Amino acid sequence: MKANTHKKPAHSECAAPAGFPPVAESLPQVVQRLVNELRPYQIILFGSYAHGHPTLDSDVDLLIVWDAPQDRRERVRRIERALSPRPFPVDVISKTPEQLQRELPHNFFLREILRSGKVLYESG
Repeated sequence: MKANTHKKPAHSECAAPAGFPPVAESLPQVVQRLVNELRPYQIILFGSYAHGHPTLDSDVDLLIVWDAPQDRRERVRRIERALSPRPFPVDVISKTPEQLQRELPHNFFLREILRSGKVLYESG
């Protein structure tokens, strides 16, 4: 699958109570760094921030669909480089488009992310 060069940032509301990490203010910059580094097809916010119910222990959960390197260390290195510095805790699930399509039929968790997550970025 070839990446389309026309990229469409999506907007998200990630409001958090007072005293929480500045997710709403910082998330667009984090997403842009991920887009610049990884050239993803999609970045989807899921979990408590996507549903508007974060707690003090919540991290920001992201599904990144991209042409990830097969080597796990290289995948992690590229994601870490894009996320550094982290203004808030982030948990990432990384999938290639092929992995996503192969796993969707039997992976309820991925189906739920696609159903109820908030698309923060999608290549056009």
